[in-house]
Amino acid sequence: MTLFATTTGTLESTVPVGASMADGSPLDWSGPLSAGAVVLDDRIAPCASWSGIVASGDVLTIVDVGGNQSADCLIFDALDHGRRYSVPDTIAWQGNAYVREGTVLRSGEGEPLMTVTANEIDRQDTIGGACSKESNTLRYGYHTHFQHGCRENFLAEGAKRGLGARDLVSNLNWFMNVPVEQDGTLGIVDGISAPGRRVAVRAERDVLVVISNCPQMNNPCNDFNPTPLRMIVTSGGAAL
Repeated sequence: MTLFATTTGTLESTVPVGASMADGSPLDWSGPLSAGAVVLDDRIAPCASWSGIVASGDVLTIVDVGGNQSADCLIFDALDHGRRYSVPDTIAWQGNAYVREGTVLRSGEGEPLMTVTANEIDRQDTIGGACSKESNTLRYGYHTHFQHGCRENFLAEGAKRGLGARDLVSNLNWFMNVPVEQDGTLGIVDGISAPGRRVAVRAERDVLVVISNCPQMNNPCNDFNPTPLRMIVTSGGAAL
């Protein structure tokens, strides 16, 4: 239990002091969802960030190692960072708010960046956005201000690739469950993934992929237990 001081005394909060993986968490590292030689195989620690270049025709498999772990994701043309993933263009082109197998992930110019070639959960999210210190404070209280979020991960990782705050656009949230209700409302609710579940995306041009392994501890986007992710890039091949 966290204690924090206020002008009227000391209050108790159920918000954890920091995000950490629970001992004994079941983990399934799984493998690629596409045939072809493995050209990259990285592991992202809980709460950490990652970036990598996926060459045109190669396939990136993202493994939800611990289950229900949100992998916040930005995609850029590797040679022109001004061409980057666009939520409204992707949704408008396919006429559906959910990302599923066959979805083409498009830039703001409508150009294909990547295509979802395989997906082991019913739907993937692209409307829930990324958490940040500011949004945590607004939603959950000022005592959460010290908790870094995906925005901070994106800024730190993006700086390694020449990206800045102006490059942080709306993102994908692999393995996060954000249902859209009949009245148009949405929320971040219990996940529908499980340890070892995967999604595979094929690069339609050379792309830079930036991932935040979400450190959020105030909603179920990572089942209140941040766990690792596995990133596997295979040379162009058919889905398994």
